Amino acid sequence: MTSTPDTAAARARLLELIKELAVVRGKVILSSGKEADYYIDLRRITLHHEASKLVGQVMLAMIDDAGVSVECAGGLTMGADPVGTAVMHAAADAGRAVDAFVVRKAQKSYGMGRQVEGPSVEGRNVVVLEDTSTTGGSALTAVEGVRKAGGNVVAVAVIVDRNTGAKEKIEAETGVPYLFAFGKDELGLD
Repeated sequence: MTSTPDTAAARARLLELIKELAVVRGKVILSSGKEADYYIDLRRITLHHEASKLVGQVMLAMIDDAGVSVECAGGLTMGADPVGTAVMHAAADAGRAVDAFVVRKAQKSYGMGRQVEGPSVEGRNVVVLEDTSTTGGSALTAVEGVRKAGGNVVAVAVIVDRNTGAKEKIEAETGVPYLFAFGKDELGLD
């Protein structure tokens, strides 16, 4: 990632906070149903008073460095919700307009009957976000929902990639790049 000194400092501090607050060791069952020897609880980061701002700065810089132009950022509720909000606020701090959105697992059967909530994604360039991904299932569900709502998905971006095949699966099934700010190796996880 090409970085300004501010972005490099934000990235270094965010990595420090992830290692300190989000990595939990011990046997756990992931949302994918797979078992792991550790859990990366990124809600401890995305909802943290200091780390949330860093998430927005780092993710927006990563998206920009990849040459991806976005108008909207969000993903499957609930892991992506604070990530989308952080990116929206980082863009606003930089004088840019990036809207956030939320994708429900299924279309509502009441009210407006929408699956994608927030400002319309129709005809707009969208990055689908996730905090972390194991199998890519949440991101793929979000991509499908956004595309049904008329959004142009230009990338999928996650804070931490677990290096378990999500990148390859998402890129193969969606045809868009998969970006990640940190790999599990950077967290000292094997």
